[in-house]
Amino acid sequence: MTFSSSTALNAPAGSPALRSIASLPGPFALPLVGSALQIRPTRVHLDVERWARRYGPLFRLRLGRNTMLVVAGHEHVSAVLRERPDGFRRPSVTADVALEIGGITGLFLAEGADWRNQRRMVMQGFAPAAIRAYFPALVTVALRLQRRWEAAAAGGRSIDLSEDLKRYTVDIIAGLAFGTEVNTIDSGEDVIQRHLDVMLPAVARRSLALFPYWRYVRLPADRRLERSAAGLTAAVADLVGQARRRMQAEPARRARPANLLEAMLAAADQEGSGVDDDTVGGNVATMLLAGEDTTANTIAWMLYLLHCHPQALRKAQDEVRRVAPDPAAFCVEQMDALEYLGACASEAMRLKPVAPYLPLEALRDSVVGDVAVPAGTTLWCVMRKDSVADTHVQDGAAFDPQRWLRKDEVGPPDKHLSLPFGAGPRTCPGRYLALLEMKIVVAMLLARFELAGVDTPDGREARELMGFVMSPVGLRMRLRQAGGAV
Repeated sequence: MTFSSSTALNAPAGSPALRSIASLPGPFALPLVGSALQIRPTRVHLDVERWARRYGPLFRLRLGRNTMLVVAGHEHVSAVLRERPDGFRRPSVTADVALEIGGITGLFLAEGADWRNQRRMVMQGFAPAAIRAYFPALVTVALRLQRRWEAAAAGGRSIDLSEDLKRYTVDIIAGLAFGTEVNTIDSGEDVIQRHLDVMLPAVARRSLALFPYWRYVRLPADRRLERSAAGLTAAVADLVGQARRRMQAEPARRARPANLLEAMLAAADQEGSGVDDDTVGGNVATMLLAGEDTTANTIAWMLYLLHCHPQALRKAQDEVRRVAPDPAAFCVEQMDALEYLGACASEAMRLKPVAPYLPLEALRDSVVGDVAVPAGTTLWCVMRKDSVADTHVQDGAAFDPQRWLRKDEVGPPDKHLSLPFGAGPRTCPGRYLALLEMKIVVAMLLARFELAGVDTPDGREARELMGFVMSPVGLRMRLRQAGGAV
């Protein structure tokens, strides 16, 4: 086995020998199942984080017959992410499951040359200039949500925080991506959202399965999944067809696409693009995936943490009412000026990352730290260990947005400690849009309402539920109009 210098990640200088994965410490493993019986699927991230605190930044973990390397030190994680897409990829099992289900492909799962072709196409739609041009539409969706929340506050009703925020993010990404008015805030669930709510947990569940039983026996849940996959394929094909017809009727749209879908189709039609309509359709589903659960759950965690820390909540509210007091008049410059609110988002993503782990697969023989990693090895990157450890962050478990704004000798946390949008070439292309979505909706709430409560089902600390992403369990929000009675 040889290791080129380009694939040696954090290898100690002058190290006499590399360790093998088999020689590393790790949890007890049984024959056939490994450590799987010690893991709770809906809390798997917490189980692996607990092991990381016990076994250190690099340890082995066997699930079924697959022995993987768990990478928990932030320097190692950052180095691995920077080696994508040439050195590491998402596990082939995840891509196989997604393709088998028949829907969620696109940039999220693309690799190599396919990823590069699709990245160029998608980045055109997510460039800051494109998002800024779409900003008035973001505000329109936020005002729609404001009216819904005003009605709830007036009626003394609590709000299902996750469901309302998913409607908000779906409406935004649908308008940006497809140029179509999808008003799930007022009208209820959209058909594509309904299919994704079935398909995304299935991808996560099947990716961790020890045995692909569904290839031999189909349970009712598997038949429901097949119906959702077929429905999603038909809905996406219809959106692509509508866009094609618009572009044929108005050829000027090719030079000046009105939305991301049209931009992707125009890019696909360019000679040598390496992209076809199936790829475009896969990215339509991917945009909804990236625009629904991830951002919605981050906002939910942010509001929960603000409610738990009244001093930070008051400081954020004072900033909003000073800088951007009228949601109907929001502008990009105001959002950029909300520095403390941005710090609140950074702190929420540090403490409650919706992607607390990232599985990868080595494409070639490489080295992580002082461990030899053969090609084909699965890596489990722990995204939240050092970022909440007192050894790396002062009062690491505390919610302290001000830490991101420090200008003294301590300064803000190391940028590699918290990587909610990834790192390296495969950094999330929707980062700017997601941050704007967070600021707009939270600024709207703080400008127009008092946050009376963010309640958990049992009155205790919010529990973390791991599905396709990590979400809070059952949060319900209570609002009152600003200046109104409790």
